[in-house]
Amino acid sequence: MGGQYKITGDKYPRMRPARRRGRLAVVAVACVTVLGVLGWGTLQLIDVFTGGDKATAAGAGTDCVTTAAKASASPAAVALPKPAQVTVNVLNATTRSGLAQKTADELKKRGFRIGDVSNAPKKYDKKVKGTGLLLGPAASPKSSLPVLGTQLPGAERRTDAARKGAAVDLIIGNGFKGLAKRADADAALAELAAPRPASAAEKKSC
Repeated sequence: MGGQYKITGDKYPRMRPARRRGRLAVVAVACVTVLGVLGWGTLQLIDVFTGGDKATAAGAGTDCVTTAAKASASPAAVALPKPAQVTVNVLNATTRSGLAQKTADELKKRGFRIGDVSNAPKKYDKKVKGTGLLLGPAASPKSSLPVLGTQLPGAERRTDAARKGAAVDLIIGNGFKGLAKRADADAALAELAAPRPASAAEKKSC
């Protein structure tokens, strides 16, 4: 052999260092692989013993998005009646005569259906201190009472479980000075009928 290695006597050049380097590389790769498998197995054991907290957190996030979507859609799902679908009995609990008829005429101009127009029964006569009392059946807080409430915002709202029919009462109280201005009442009706998207605060709370 010529070149870098020369034969002297009966001894030959050794080229073992290259083989050792190759073996070291293989050993290093094997060690890294074993460590990776051990690490992955450790993570799996942690998930098993902790009950899958990550999955729970992810599930909670999904539920939160669904809840927000439902919340934003709920106002549209509940269809409130229009004024023409609400029958109002106008009752005067004050000592001022003609107030019930005057109020009933104004409500009729605003699209409401008018039922009875008279003095309030003894139970309420001269006993309503505020602007008025809106009284309806058990289901009215989610239907007719909010609609009528746009015409007299300061009125108290009550329900009577034993009451039959869908009509509601507007009982005029001692503090009554008139219905809300027509423009303000119309704006309140429009806002009541419009669906409301989820607010930023609701999204952050998720």
